[in-house]
Amino acid sequence: MLEFFEALKKLEPNNRNLAVTLLDEEFLGEKLLISGGSVIYQSKEGIPGLDALPELAQIQDAGIFSIGGIRMFCEILGRPKKIVVCGGGHVSLPIIKIGRMTGFQIHVLEDRPKFADWARKAGAEKVTCEPFAQGLASIKGDKDTFFVVVTRGHRYDQVCLETIVEKEHAYIGMIGSRRRAALVKEALLAQGKEPEAVNRIYAPIGLNIGAETPEEIAVAVMAEIIQVKNQEKRSFGYSEEILEGILGSREPNERITIAEGREPNVLATIIMRKGSAPRKTGTKMLILPDGNCIGTIGGGCAEAEVVRIARSMIRSGKETCRRCHVDMTGEDAQEEGMVCGGMIDVLLEAIP
Repeated sequence: MLEFFEALKKLEPNNRNLAVTLLDEEFLGEKLLISGGSVIYQSKEGIPGLDALPELAQIQDAGIFSIGGIRMFCEILGRPKKIVVCGGGHVSLPIIKIGRMTGFQIHVLEDRPKFADWARKAGAEKVTCEPFAQGLASIKGDKDTFFVVVTRGHRYDQVCLETIVEKEHAYIGMIGSRRRAALVKEALLAQGKEPEAVNRIYAPIGLNIGAETPEEIAVAVMAEIIQVKNQEKRSFGYSEEILEGILGSREPNERITIAEGREPNVLATIIMRKGSAPRKTGTKMLILPDGNCIGTIGGGCAEAEVVRIARSMIRSGKETCRRCHVDMTGEDAQEEGMVCGGMIDVLLEAIP
């Protein structure tokens, strides 16, 4: 099982990556990992699903499917969502703060040391203080990277976009008036940049909510980014924090050893969601033996019930995988404070 999580860390982010967990009793919890149309990991020889690659290639969203008479939970995997902010001025700072609040990793590029320090203090996880072209040269980009260009002037926007439009990306947005945006796009096209990439630039950046202050502009920008992100059905699910909780800090090729008698963690994954349950299918939470958790599947009494069942699994040591159902629609649920309603099925997997 641990090899599955090691394989997750090595996935090529720009491939179509699919994780498959079998749900039928005989094979409950067995896994396939498919990248670029090829199986790169299977938890056991001879498990079903290997002959269903054409059907699996048609899946567009996370959920439970019956393929070849076998029930399986499938999810399209991305990487953690990243925002690369070009510029560290007054608009950048609230973007950093809201971006962190909404779960993005934030990398700021800024060529002025004072402004770079402001970005660090605002919470950016990485700050590169050097000329924009030089800083962008070290960023590969992928389908989970959102580029936000909020520099202090037209010529710096131009420098940034000349490099960014040639990178893989989920989103490119540039601040400024419609006239300024049109001039920059015309200059990019004149340089021979790919028209499709240039025309996808969101400029002026942000949803049109009449924003005026830096904070309001940041809200508009992040709302647009979230809107674009949620149109794409890739979910990174297995966050860096969850993978570190499972694997610990280890070199890529370091041998995996399991301590004798060590209690397992339990990975909880929402595999079915109905009604107004707060978190979407594929959401994950790692439950540690002491009851602490990494991540959340929605909080409240529903999450507490899942944690209770997971800790029971840990104590008994008899189950490696279980599917549990939480109903938040009845009167008893309302009395217990499950006011969101809805139902979820959660797959619990004990992980050494």
